[in-house]
Amino acid sequence: MSAIKNVAIAGASGDLGSHVFNKFVESGKFNIRVLKRAGSESTFPEGTDVVEVDYASVDSLKSALKGQDVVVSTLTTLAAATQDTLIDAAVAAGVQRFIPSEFGSNLDVPSVRKLPLFSAKVTIQDKLIELSKSSKISYTFVYNSIFLDWGLANNFFLDFKNSTATIIDGGDSEFSTTTLGSVADAVVGIASHPEETKNRVVYIQDTVLSQNKVLALAKKANPETAWTVNHAVLDELTAKSDERLSQGLFDWETFTPYLYRAIYDPPSVSKFPKLDNELLGLKGKTEEDVLDLIKSHVK
Repeated sequence: MSAIKNVAIAGASGDLGSHVFNKFVESGKFNIRVLKRAGSESTFPEGTDVVEVDYASVDSLKSALKGQDVVVSTLTTLAAATQDTLIDAAVAAGVQRFIPSEFGSNLDVPSVRKLPLFSAKVTIQDKLIELSKSSKISYTFVYNSIFLDWGLANNFFLDFKNSTATIIDGGDSEFSTTTLGSVADAVVGIASHPEETKNRVVYIQDTVLSQNKVLALAKKANPETAWTVNHAVLDELTAKSDERLSQGLFDWETFTPYLYRAIYDPPSVSKFPKLDNELLGLKGKTEEDVLDLIKSHVK
């Protein structure tokens, strides 16, 4: 396929999207277009090519995507319908590559793929795979597991605010994890290597951790902090989520245990079997790098 030069980003003001936008700008190799939802108050640096769009309109999106080589979607998991329309518009506009808002767990593992949390992502994957068979568009899926810096900031691994650790199933299960900045670097790497990343998954990680490893590093970061350690059983947590789901409760409390399942459950193979770090220019993080990240959260 021809070289990628023009990149359109959907969701460029979000947690991941802002990193992706900045990394593309820093590379200096691409023309960046930001798709901005009509009515959004998001702002971007002066001179940025910003196009207001109606995400519910194929025609609006098609017009905005004319001349673009790749679309990077960093829209939220809950925006499945929006991504569906965005894909239709990308095909209609002749876009070469679509990078959907995957950026998470290994959906090639059957036990992960069937989790309710990921049903929208699976639908988008299936659509892109089918379109690629007739060469209407190509795709790249990015699997990076849990965002390391996001997980620390949002008390996913440990509750830093209250110095409390809820250790799931013993806490020794290892999982891949990647910072938002490194994920963004990988996206730029995909645009720089379109043929090598065509119609496939790329696996990336900064490091491999476990809950117990994060707790040990937290204690190292501040030995004076007294941690309260509780234990939980993953099957019991997801059983409660199943019950909440049956009651129509679609919220973070319902979906978090499913994410635990994808990250902490050994059958989910959360530690990736292979990596594309070298191809995409990722150097990874050392234990000292992770410790520095943790230090900013420990009381």
